[in-house]
Amino acid sequence: MVESVYIIGAFSTPFRRWPDKSFKELTREAYLGAVQDAGLEDPQAIEAAWFGNCVMHYWGQPLVRGNVSFIPLVREGLFRERAPIINVEGACATGSLALSGAYKEIRAGDADLTVAVGVEKLYDAADPSAILPEFGKGADQLDPQEWIEHYRKIGERLGSVFEPEPGRSVAMDTYAMQARLHMTQYGTTRAQIAAACAKSHTNGSLNPLAQYRFAMTPQQVLDDRLVSDPLTRAMCAPVGDGAAAVVLCSERHLARLPARVSGRAIRIRALALSGGKYRGEREAGLSRAAADRAYSMAGLSPEQVDVAEVHDATSFCEIYQTEMMRFCPDGRGGEFAASGATAIDGRIAVNPSGGLVSKGHPIGATGLSMCYELVTQLRGEAGERQVANAHIGLQQNGGGIIGLEEALCAVAIYGRA
Repeated sequence: MVESVYIIGAFSTPFRRWPDKSFKELTREAYLGAVQDAGLEDPQAIEAAWFGNCVMHYWGQPLVRGNVSFIPLVREGLFRERAPIINVEGACATGSLALSGAYKEIRAGDADLTVAVGVEKLYDAADPSAILPEFGKGADQLDPQEWIEHYRKIGERLGSVFEPEPGRSVAMDTYAMQARLHMTQYGTTRAQIAAACAKSHTNGSLNPLAQYRFAMTPQQVLDDRLVSDPLTRAMCAPVGDGAAAVVLCSERHLARLPARVSGRAIRIRALALSGGKYRGEREAGLSRAAADRAYSMAGLSPEQVDVAEVHDATSFCEIYQTEMMRFCPDGRGGEFAASGATAIDGRIAVNPSGGLVSKGHPIGATGLSMCYELVTQLRGEAGERQVANAHIGLQQNGGGIIGLEEALCAVAIYGRA
């Protein structure tokens, strides 16, 4: 029998630059925050942890990252001795990959209570730009000339040059080329991308956990410093640190919990993964494949989604992903954003957290922070940014680079228990 899986605890640290906080401290904060939110009197009841991180090697810990980060928790009796800690990595989709592992372990009947944790430190106070080359390592490093040449050829056809430069993430250059391709194919405009961006920054101003907490107008977005045409700084996710965690349980475990806990539980209706490839320029992306599978698993349609957190490493990505999630027709994402349909009080609220461009993007923690936001929304606990009558939430989180798309994508659908 396949077990239904529920989220009973969720927590996220604020995302910002935390030069004085260690990985162990951030792990502790997120883990204990989720345990407390779950109302667990004995955290040793947790049977396994799935730990997501991408660049801890930069800080001197290339292997057994979660196991090392959990040492103080095990020593203090806050996590069960001999319980496995499984390390996962999927570039920017790492947090969702940790969630997927914890979810599947319960669905398989191998555990009743698991935790997923994502932690990242991207800001180096001694050399703030030194981390930027790490982001490009989410693309093929064995044959890098293949994807670089792929983008150069696209640029030539568009009358644009693909030329990554020091001082910025190469991921921004790939996203910029994808944006220019979409603009050429469908007539998407800079103003439409700016509208999506301004909406997210305005949402972020209402989120106490967001790295950037200021509203912006579309014109202010357009007037900001150009990073990689057509993307301005405001349209790009910032560098920062943070951690997030969720506690998951089986249906049989949920039945044993007090009403004060079970009454706040959120059911994972679906969690689907897809893989990237060198896709055709007019071919739907890997996130469409994950979304279609998730809708089928959940027995839901896109029209039934009330609130969504999508992976906007740049604001163009939000426009594209609203299309891939089937919230609007292909090529119409720009119009959809500019119309106000994705506002908190719009047809479907997209990125009420502020999205990655405002909330922040500590890559190993990002997917779980999306989960935290949707759990908060579905519980009706989001305060000023609360989406009215939110019953169904969708999360889309992609990571890595293969051609014009990511290497891995996760789409999860959540509902009130």
